[in-house]
Amino acid sequence: MLRACTVDELPPGESVRIAGPEPIAVFNADGEVYAIGDTCSHQDASLAEGWLEGCFVECPLHAALFDLRTGQPSCLPAKQPVRTYEVLVDNGVIYVQAERLENTEDAA
Repeated sequence: MLRACTVDELPPGESVRIAGPEPIAVFNADGEVYAIGDTCSHQDASLAEGWLEGCFVECPLHAALFDLRTGQPSCLPAKQPVRTYEVLVDNGVIYVQAERLENTEDAA
């Protein structure tokens, strides 16, 4: 589990970006917390910098909408979904079920 932030640090309508197997965007959509892959599947843009519309985030680059519950795009130009992650809130702290990638550099 990756620690994202505390509940107090993520008020409704806000997002935070964390490092994981890929960058992860964590959103508070009207009190419900969701985590998805942060990179838009259409073009390299941070979804954490997008705009929340209910349970959807709008990509700041070309306005593709992604469902925070499923990762599925609901309009063009995005055609591919983004990954979703399970979220756990424990004692006021938000965690995301994802594992960091191990350092794969070859030792010389």
